[in-house]
Order: sequence, then structure tokens, then C-alpha cells
Amino acid sequence: MNFIDTATVDIRSGKGGKGHISFRREKFVANGGPDGGNGGKGGDLIVVADPQLTTLLDLRYKRHYYAEDGNSGEKYNCTGKSGKDLVVKLPVGTVIKNIETDEILADLDTPGKQIIIAKGGRGGRGNAEFMTNVNQAPRNSEPGEPAIEMTVALELKILADVGIVGFPNAGKSTLISVISAAKPKIADYPFTTLVPNLGMVRIGDEKSYTVADIPGLIEGAHEGRGLGVQFLRHIERTRVLVFLIDAASENPKKDYKILCNELKSYSPEMLKKPQIVCLSKTDTVLPEDRKSWSRLRFGGEPALPISSAVGDNIEVLKWKVWEVLEFSRK
Repeated sequence: MNFIDTATVDIRSGKGGKGHISFRREKFVANGGPDGGNGGKGGDLIVVADPQLTTLLDLRYKRHYYAEDGNSGEKYNCTGKSGKDLVVKLPVGTVIKNIETDEILADLDTPGKQIIIAKGGRGGRGNAEFMTNVNQAPRNSEPGEPAIEMTVALELKILADVGIVGFPNAGKSTLISVISAAKPKIADYPFTTLVPNLGMVRIGDEKSYTVADIPGLIEGAHEGRGLGVQFLRHIERTRVLVFLIDAASENPKKDYKILCNELKSYSPEMLKKPQIVCLSKTDTVLPEDRKSWSRLRFGGEPALPISSAVGDNIEVLKWKVWEVLEFSRK
């Protein structure tokens, strides 16, 4: 299935039905009173977070979502039938914004969450509602309330506990394939990852957390260079960031600084998250070149050397992430 994480659609609630004008007409009742009924309520447009969905692909093909209008009132004081609500199922993590005002209408951040984003119009009153002691035969009624119409933008933000960031070819996809059951495409060239990958990490008997990796960042990503910036939104909600720095890099500290700058340029809140910095692909580095690692500090902390290929420190990393997650919950 194609991974689509943005869409733009037109939505409209149902308009209220108009009130009816009529008078009782019975064989032995002269000058019967008003009996025009009220119009029915228009349908609401409702969005629901469905954990079975993982993409906004369907919304690329269907661009209009309209709830049903309410029916007009009828004689004999009969209220018109209410319009049916329209329920639109969306992936968990979808944010919906009014394009014109940029107002966030809904944030479907939990499974099953349900929100009315466009309320149906109230039905108009029939002439029976206007009868008074002074006016026994009113000939006026109300139209129903209009529908709410707007164009909305939808953005899917994957919900994960941990986000993995790094340059292209830093080993992110290999790591997520080793620590979880996720099976991303892996190859020895940049930009193998074209979509975010999500995996469940299980440790011990009952402990688990979710991890997401995104296409590699490059310098200038926040300005649109490379692919990673298209998917940075997917690690906005994560509680911990794992940085992967290639152990064979000529300047690991510079690489780390570039990654931090890109995250900060996208959102300053990113750098407030707890971090774990790893030197990845350590199996590709000669033993004599590893001596300098002990002196490296990232944010005042030493980096954790790991190798997904041979399993070095992978279990250590999994437990360290769990400990940081647990601490962040306090």
C-alpha cells in the first residue's frame, strides 16, 4: 500500500430542513389552525481515529465529504427527517486543519477518538411554532440553518515512543529491523528509506515500545533539501530521540550539530526531548580508529557504540531506551 501522509479535501455538514406552512383541513373543523412542522436537523460530519488505517491514500481519490441535509417539515405537525451523519475514518495520529484559518479542528491522537468537525444545521420552525393569541393563523416559517462548508488539510503524524534520526545511510533502517519486527527496505546507498518505518520493540516479558525512523536528514533539510523534511512531522510526538552517527564519519560532532540544527529549525521543541546518541556501524571501523570514541561527548554524554550487523550493544540500547522512556513518564 502506498504511504500517503497528507491530503486536502472539501467537507460540508448537512443543512437544516426548512419549516412547513400548512393549516388543518378537517371536514367538520372550520378555519383549522396552523400545523406546519419543523425541518429536520442536518447531519454532522464526524471524524474517528481508526487503528486499522495507516495511510491517507483513500482521501487522495475521494475529495468531497458531505453529510446529508435535513428534510423539510410536513403538515400535521410532522418534523422533517434528520439528515444522516457522515463518519469519516482516519488513521490514528491525523491532524485536521481549516486551510483558510489554520485552526486545528481535530487531533486524532488516540485510537477510537471521535470529534464533530462540522455540525449540521438546525431545522427551521414551521408555522405552528409561530401561533400566538394575537396571530392565530401565522403564514410564516423559517429556513433551516445553513451547512458548514470548508476545505481542510489533513496531516498524518505517526505515533511512536522513539524517533530515530540520522544522515542517509547511517543505519537507521537496519537498526529498526534488528530491534523490532519491522522489515524496511535496506541497501547500501543513501535515501533507501522513502517512507517512515514503524516497529514494535519488545524487551523482557511484558515491556514494549514503538520506534519510528524517517528518511535521512541532510544539511538544509528544513529548507526542503533531501527527503527527511517531508517526514519530520512523524517524530514530533515521540518522547525520546535516538541519534545515529556513522562511526566512520570524519567529524561525528559536526554531524551531530548539523542534525540538531535541522531539528531545531523545524521545531525548537524537538531538542527538548531526551536524547540517546549512538555511533552506528562500528563493525566497519578498524580497532585502532576506535580509541577516540571514549573522548567524544554529545550534550555532555558519551555516545553508545553499536553495530546492528553484528549485534554489538543492541540489547544495551534497547534497555537504555526503555529506562529513558520510564524516566520521562515521571
